[in-house]
Amino acid sequence: MGKIKKRDDKLKVELGKRMLDELKLPEDLKHLSIPQLADLAAEIRELIIKTVAHNGGHLAPNLGVVELTLALHKVFNSPEDKIIWDVGHQSYVHKIVTGRLAEFGTLRQFGGISGFPKPAESAHDIFATGHSSTSISVGLGLAKARDLKGEDHKVVAVIGDGSLTGGMAFEGLNNAGHLRTNLIVVLNDNEMSIMPNVGALSNYLSKIRLNRTVYKVKTELEQFIQKIPKVGELTYRYLDKLKDSLKYLVIPGVLFEELGFTYFGPVDGHNLQQLTDALVDASRHQGPILLHVLTKKGKGYKPAEENPTKYHGVKSFNPQTGELPVNTAPPTYTEIFGETLLEIAAQDERVVAITAAMTDGTGLQEFSRRFPNRFFDVGIAEGHAVTMAGGLARAGMKPVVAIYSTFLQRAFDQILHDVCLQGLPVVFALDRSGVVGEDGPTHHGVFDLAYLRMMPGMTIMVPKDENELRQMLWLAMKMDQPVAIRYPRGCGLGVKLAPQPLFKVGEAEIITEGERVAILAIGPLVEQAKQAAELLKKTGVSATVINCRFVKPLPRETILYWARRVEHLITVEDHVLAGGFSSAVLELLVDAGLGKLQVTRLGYPDRFIEAGTIEELHALYGLDAEGIYRAVNGQYHKLAVVEARK
Repeated sequence: MGKIKKRDDKLKVELGKRMLDELKLPEDLKHLSIPQLADLAAEIRELIIKTVAHNGGHLAPNLGVVELTLALHKVFNSPEDKIIWDVGHQSYVHKIVTGRLAEFGTLRQFGGISGFPKPAESAHDIFATGHSSTSISVGLGLAKARDLKGEDHKVVAVIGDGSLTGGMAFEGLNNAGHLRTNLIVVLNDNEMSIMPNVGALSNYLSKIRLNRTVYKVKTELEQFIQKIPKVGELTYRYLDKLKDSLKYLVIPGVLFEELGFTYFGPVDGHNLQQLTDALVDASRHQGPILLHVLTKKGKGYKPAEENPTKYHGVKSFNPQTGELPVNTAPPTYTEIFGETLLEIAAQDERVVAITAAMTDGTGLQEFSRRFPNRFFDVGIAEGHAVTMAGGLARAGMKPVVAIYSTFLQRAFDQILHDVCLQGLPVVFALDRSGVVGEDGPTHHGVFDLAYLRMMPGMTIMVPKDENELRQMLWLAMKMDQPVAIRYPRGCGLGVKLAPQPLFKVGEAEIITEGERVAILAIGPLVEQAKQAAELLKKTGVSATVINCRFVKPLPRETILYWARRVEHLITVEDHVLAGGFSSAVLELLVDAGLGKLQVTRLGYPDRFIEAGTIEELHALYGLDAEGIYRAVNGQYHKLAVVEARK
């Protein structure tokens, strides 16, 4: 394909050039023919595969929405018309066609463009997303604001079938149907989110897919009846009165019709002509519209089509073969968690596992196979997962809720009210705690200590390595109260695994002893504190390094003992400073009358943390060995502020 010129009001293409480089996007999409759009779709797929193969990212979801995104931007006038992407991990095509082609190579890199919609990047990114099931509520808010301001533009919310398992999506549908304002909801149905979808809604959508011709037949029948001379219009009006009685037999999308939406579809999500025609039709109707689009996750790249779960979110890989890099590193924290829970469950039939559409991601795939009757994937419904766990615990079971830290934020009230208030023995396994890398601020798990620490009755453990994670899980399962264990993304240290807990609740570990400074650390940053102590030793500074293990209850006596012996105390945490581990330590010191002790707190400032590798972010905020070493010499704050402003 090649350079595009305008001749006789039609776009012509010169051979030897890439369309992406010659088009003015998204404006020129409106002038492209369907075959030209198909050629452009092929170029975009090639670019996404090449970029994600190098940078990592969400591959299969974006390959599945290439035609849908092009059709949306051909029919609608973004940013005047508002397009909202639910979750947002399928917005790469949108970014490419809305002015970020030149920067696309920086996708998910430190200082580069985000892997999710980000209003600071572009006016075309209407709303920042990263968590699921929000688009309909956002779209309804934008639509009602438009109405109140007397404006006239379209609002389109694009939501996946997986996101419809989240209760907030139904709240939005229910309210939109009641308000009857103009809103288009595009249901991108690829039959799976990250894992295959679960629940009654998934079964319902499957029935609609099997009846994809019914809507077309219904429309053609209505048009035929209306054309019958003399009696056609009267017959049609009579049939329309019977709609409520007949629609259960005729309309596949009756659920959405009952919620107040006009249902269109299903439409082939890779047929550009069908897509553009359907979107044009939807834009001309009044009231809330639901357009049901069928897509294939990983479309156009055979490895991703055949294994969309594996290629949902990937690290760098070989784009020619699709081969993912072989992991020769130690087992991940996630793997150790899954293996340990299997051992515990084999010994205790009361142990059950719950996750929210993240069976693979939380290490529970083998548990689901070994103990299918004791495993519950509730879909994207974190609040429900927690309260269901409360019910299981009340009935004498021992539930473990495995959810990414950033997603457990969505269940704050359920943890507080339905578990902690009643003192129920639910174990929360907070995977991906701390910064998680290139997915950026929507996915960093840097707030969990703050919102869990204030809950009465909650115990919070943070392992320094995979062995401590294993021991903490064994310990938690023996406790008759709520427990949270937070652990990071990625591989462990390769340490030897011990069979049972070697410590008690609230018991710290002294790594090294020194008289000048005490470094209190938690989680994987304990290793960085050890390395910092070695650097300090070379300069004649002796440092005590304490693996605190527990944020609640703190190892009170150990901290106070060393606080009275040293000149300087440093806290280190992979968490925001506000309300986290350091806040707990400061409260302890003040209550003990040691408020005048020099304390340096290392953690994240009062801001959302940008994307970057975990190593880059730790270095930026002074949480690596070099940063801790500098902090002892009083240099941390100056450097951190300077770096953070760059």
